Amino acid sequence: MTVIQSVRGSVEVESLGVTLMHEHVFVLTPDVMQNYGNEWWDEDERVADAISQLRALKAAGVDTIVDPTVVGLGRYLPRVQRVNAEVDINIIAATGLYTFGEIPHFFHYRGPGGLFGGAEPMTEMFVKDIREGIGETGVRAAFLKGAIEERGLTPDQERVHGAIAEAHIQTGVPITVHTNAAHQTGRLALDFYREHGVDLTKVVVGHAGDSNDLDYLEWIMDQGATIGCDRFGLDVFNPTSERIRTVAALCARGYADRIVLSHDAACYMDYFSGEETQTQVKAAAPNWNFLHISRDVLPALRDQGVTDGQITTMLIDNPRRYFSGKAA
Repeated sequence: MTVIQSVRGSVEVESLGVTLMHEHVFVLTPDVMQNYGNEWWDEDERVADAISQLRALKAAGVDTIVDPTVVGLGRYLPRVQRVNAEVDINIIAATGLYTFGEIPHFFHYRGPGGLFGGAEPMTEMFVKDIREGIGETGVRAAFLKGAIEERGLTPDQERVHGAIAEAHIQTGVPITVHTNAAHQTGRLALDFYREHGVDLTKVVVGHAGDSNDLDYLEWIMDQGATIGCDRFGLDVFNPTSERIRTVAALCARGYADRIVLSHDAACYMDYFSGEETQTQVKAAAPNWNFLHISRDVLPALRDQGVTDGQITTMLIDNPRRYFSGKAA
């Protein structure tokens, strides 16, 4: 029986149950929060609200969320541990680095191409998070996360993804990569990973579902990778009706075994800090929340001819395979 690590400890892959493959508990900007957070952040209030949201998600039938919050997105596991202690849901933590271009100066002067050279410190950090734990929390990361946005693979991005590929090879844990579907940067990700020895069956191309280009999506899946149809509710990138139509079409073509579902939502994201901005976001994206798939998307998929078996494949079987390492 394959066992992976969660915020609460070891979990058998077979017991993950219904899994949303790209959700965040918190997305924060720590240096902003430390200096200006008194205007909008109350720790106890935010923790209590997160507990409430995740309890509602559990009540809706979701057993596991995969949380790709890494360095660059305000990852702070003690806060997530505090939330998870009060909610019977599996939260799977990640390691990696989230940047659209340049790496932080913390890494700039060390490692390949840096002023002082030496081994890649990112690889060492990622592997430590996986094998020993994140900080002093004892929580071990179960997957790797990076990003390739509109700018593509800059030299710094190549360092990040090189470190991700090497950590994957050393540890065997899978990879999720944030991509820009409009610019089809999933192609860059898979080409780079293939060249660096990554098992593409253990890669989720995140946010691929922002596109309705079936040729692009099928190309990703034909490489062995999985597409993340993981922004349900973010209609600004792709309307829900179009997302549903695309998933249904791909299922009809036999690709259900390479699709995972999610919202890319968060209990709190300080990109939209403060009551006024939170209200504006809810008005602009009223369905961008953890319950949208359970309440709205699954019934709509069934109406489009997606079978219960295919839904089980996308929500249960594919996450199990991703974490167990079994090829598609």
